[in-house]
Amino acid sequence: MNIEVWIRALKAARAGADVSQEALAATIRWSPSTVAAIETGRRRPTMEFAVAADQALTTGGLLAQLLKADEGRSGPTSFEPWPGYERRASRLCHFEPCLVPGLLQTEEYARAVFSAGDLYRADRVEELVRLRLNRQEVLHRDDPPECIFVVDESALQRRIGGPTVMEQQLCRLVDAAQLPHVRLHVLPLEVGAHPSMGGGFVLAEVPDHDRLLCLDNAARGQIADYPEWISWVQRKWERLLAEAHGTMASIELIRKLTVTP
Repeated sequence: MNIEVWIRALKAARAGADVSQEALAATIRWSPSTVAAIETGRRRPTMEFAVAADQALTTGGLLAQLLKADEGRSGPTSFEPWPGYERRASRLCHFEPCLVPGLLQTEEYARAVFSAGDLYRADRVEELVRLRLNRQEVLHRDDPPECIFVVDESALQRRIGGPTVMEQQLCRLVDAAQLPHVRLHVLPLEVGAHPSMGGGFVLAEVPDHDRLLCLDNAARGQIADYPEWISWVQRKWERLLAEAHGTMASIELIRKLTVTP
């Protein structure tokens, strides 16, 4: 099955239930623009959307089953649209508790991250590194988004890839912080417990979708535009930003760590 077949199934189910796009959006509590984007193929449906649409249109789980079959054929795809949203975003707010954010990683650091645990073949590691580096082009284009990063200090102290790789990575962070559209904040260890110890996230402001949320977890990335989720994560973001060091203090802290043992 390809995604066009899934879209036709959604449209047929909606027509059979005599439910408009706007009514479906209101029922499942997704934005009307998201429903329209999915039905026109501009945005890939998530499993959460398929389950909600099945319930609203009483399709007996058909849409979820079709989407699951497609994902089983092509592999995990929920993160695939995210680089496209990054490229179109006017603002990105990124919190990372364990690693340097992907948009700021050096090639060697990214390779060490993907090589950890020997979970991927060498060729797959190189493919993932290439994809990550390609995403970083968004920072260097003529009209880059405003990018605000909050990184937990513990992520900067973890010697991923060894001292030399980490030294280069810390220097990259200092360089990136000099870009006019980048703000880098370090959440100090002395803060202790904080609102997002469960994992990292990115909040993106995208013209066609208002705001989108990308959550990272052990299995796969998840993209969502649930208003309740975004509102809750926005509150976490504001608390994290308030507790983090300012830009100059963050750069000074990073410079203190850039001394290879």
